[in-house]
Amino acid sequence: MIYLDYAASTPMSDRAILTYTKAAKEYFGNTQSSHDSGTNASQLLELARTTISTHLNGDPSGVYFTSGGTEANILTLTSLIKRYPRGHLITTQGEHSSVLHTFAKLEEEGYRVSYLTYNHEGKIEVEQLLEVISEDTILVSIASGNSETGTTQPIEEIGRELYRRNILFHTDAVQTFGKMPIDVQKLNISALSISSHKLHGPKGVGACYINPSVPWNPLIPGTVHEKGFRPGTVNVPGICSFTAAVEETFERMEPEQKRLQNLRSYLLNRIVHPNIVIEGQEQPGLANIIGLRIKGLEGQYAMLEFNRKGIAVSTGSACSVGQQKPSKTLLSMGRNEDEARELIRISFGRETTEEDLKKTADVFQEILTRCSATKI
Repeated sequence: MIYLDYAASTPMSDRAILTYTKAAKEYFGNTQSSHDSGTNASQLLELARTTISTHLNGDPSGVYFTSGGTEANILTLTSLIKRYPRGHLITTQGEHSSVLHTFAKLEEEGYRVSYLTYNHEGKIEVEQLLEVISEDTILVSIASGNSETGTTQPIEEIGRELYRRNILFHTDAVQTFGKMPIDVQKLNISALSISSHKLHGPKGVGACYINPSVPWNPLIPGTVHEKGFRPGTVNVPGICSFTAAVEETFERMEPEQKRLQNLRSYLLNRIVHPNIVIEGQEQPGLANIIGLRIKGLEGQYAMLEFNRKGIAVSTGSACSVGQQKPSKTLLSMGRNEDEARELIRISFGRETTEEDLKKTADVFQEILTRCSATKI
């Protein structure tokens, strides 16, 4: 199987697996226990917290570990917003489902939410954002990189404008962390969410960063773990494995991103065709994600054809596939529902080779030839 769905999940690296095994065997104590076993586990946890914060240029006290990016989004947004009994929130129509579902729940509780659209390239227009800000705007949540098209947003400009207006800024950085530098101080980010299994760490582990100067309310009062941010015994082996994966990713980030950019260019040059539309082509953003459409062909059908040929691609975010709904990202970019159902996402990573993409391009050609013959 040629695996081209790295944006959904990555295989664990050898370093991450070895780290997990060692931590599980030697640091199994509960971090809240006062005996030596608990103290050793707690010290390892704090080392992991410091390591993660270093790669964000943040304060270690602002790092909170979670069960993944979804929980990081939900807990972070809820904890920050619930300090305010009511108010105005801003996000985009193309956010991860965990963000959109959280805002939908907050709307039911009386908060007002504005949902921004994307331009034809999949980017947020900062002017549109500024137009909807009101006197009671509490927080803005905009993902730094879209999981379906790979388009990145003008996070630095957005952060600067929100900082001037004393508005909290949260970004879902699950797709961008480890793919591009993220400096929470330079970007004026109040809070962000990241995930382990997007960069060769274990599933079920993630983290959020909240600027220590920003107050928040615990979701469940009386919680002791993670300074009250999240209940439940901390997954020390998983967190250590996540941290090892982060270190490994950042050690090789620059040359790896150049390699992925070359692979991206290689594939795009081989699949040029009037019936193939690359979404966000003018602003590629993340090198490892390509969102595209084959005109007149549902993405689900194309995905199954690729799978039949031993190639794993997807029809969008792994948290929304299977529902056979049009891509919310493409709808927000102005595509109609039929076009939004045509989305195919190809995402590659460390194990992807030029030969893999040559075979992928050949399958594209087979599909296009078959579609032409049957006038699909």
